[in-house]
Amino acid sequence: MYDVQDWAEVRRLHRDGWSKSAIAEKFGMSRNTVAGLVGKDEPPRYARMPAGSMVDRFADAIAAMLDEDPKAPATVIRERLQRLGYSGGITILKEHLAQVRPKFIAARSYQRTSYLAGELGQTDWWETGVEIPVGKGATREAFGLVTSLPHSAAHATVFTFSKTTADFCPAFVGCLERLGGVPRAMVLDNDTAMVKPRRGGPAQLVDDVAGLFGALCLKPIVLRPRFPEGKGQDERMIGYLQTSFLPLRRFSSLEDLQHQHDVWARTVAFERHPRRLAGTVAEAWRVERGFLAALPRPLPSTDQHVEVRVSKDGFIRFGNVDYSVPPGHAGRRVQLHASPREVVAFCDGEALARHTRSYVPADVVLDPKHVRALRLEREAKRRLETADVTMPAVNLARYDAAVGVEP
Repeated sequence: MYDVQDWAEVRRLHRDGWSKSAIAEKFGMSRNTVAGLVGKDEPPRYARMPAGSMVDRFADAIAAMLDEDPKAPATVIRERLQRLGYSGGITILKEHLAQVRPKFIAARSYQRTSYLAGELGQTDWWETGVEIPVGKGATREAFGLVTSLPHSAAHATVFTFSKTTADFCPAFVGCLERLGGVPRAMVLDNDTAMVKPRRGGPAQLVDDVAGLFGALCLKPIVLRPRFPEGKGQDERMIGYLQTSFLPLRRFSSLEDLQHQHDVWARTVAFERHPRRLAGTVAEAWRVERGFLAALPRPLPSTDQHVEVRVSKDGFIRFGNVDYSVPPGHAGRRVQLHASPREVVAFCDGEALARHTRSYVPADVVLDPKHVRALRLEREAKRRLETADVTMPAVNLARYDAAVGVEP
């Protein structure tokens, strides 16, 4: 069983023109397995558990050596490991290095100052420090996911109220939509929303992010820790946004912030003329768009799927906000599909409740229909408990009429 990381890498290599036989040889798979992974539109559901080896407990030490010199020979690494107690052979060490070394080399190779059109993108979070009204007198800080194309210096930003994986996935797709396509590779920082915590060996994407990159046939290049210079274009762009877009602006909502930025990007940022470009950013971007891969249609789903239990008083809680559901479901577990704009509850495959998503801390979101039904249910329950039930008088004359008897 191959996991989501294998699926994403196989699809990326296939997009880059590798034959199924070449991919099978690279990963030690059968050609039929490669064909099956290429044909899957969604990532595998179950992860394959790797077999342990004598090298595993030295993975952190090996990663540190490769981080210092990605091309260090296996003989030198083995010599260093023997001082730490390694007693294994050179063959299993070489097999381990063959798996982990390419990503350390890739993390260095992008550091050129010029790039081919459509070759590379960079993405990172921008902490704006701007408080945005979210309703009922509350505010929340806005964060921006900034994605840039170093070749043309074009950029896109999508704003969120937090920096989780659930925020990253739709924001990243939104950035690619604004940029007009998908580059061959994307440079990422070691942010926990994108990358799993390192426990030795190469970095791995969070499963939801790996699934998204696989659906986009996009190669990830994860920076080594504490190396912001590796995404210099994005760092410069964030500094430019901070000093040239934010000053003297006010925002009434996250949508207003997004709209103002998108207009400013088209009319100001894309009209500048960096010295290294032959024309404006907009002119270079129009050329680069021709080298970007098209986004898949339909777009990959980025909704967050969770399971929650309905409270006794008929609410479900998500993101520190309570949302109403129809009465009669207390204690039941329901499935929740959440996007940046909407929260939908499903029970037994049927939509149970649909709400506009709230970002007000400790908010209570009510559907008037749910409130009315809940009030009637409570009144009926109270009357039954107090025996205060009013029965309408029975009209016996209608029975006489039914059998033709005159009253």
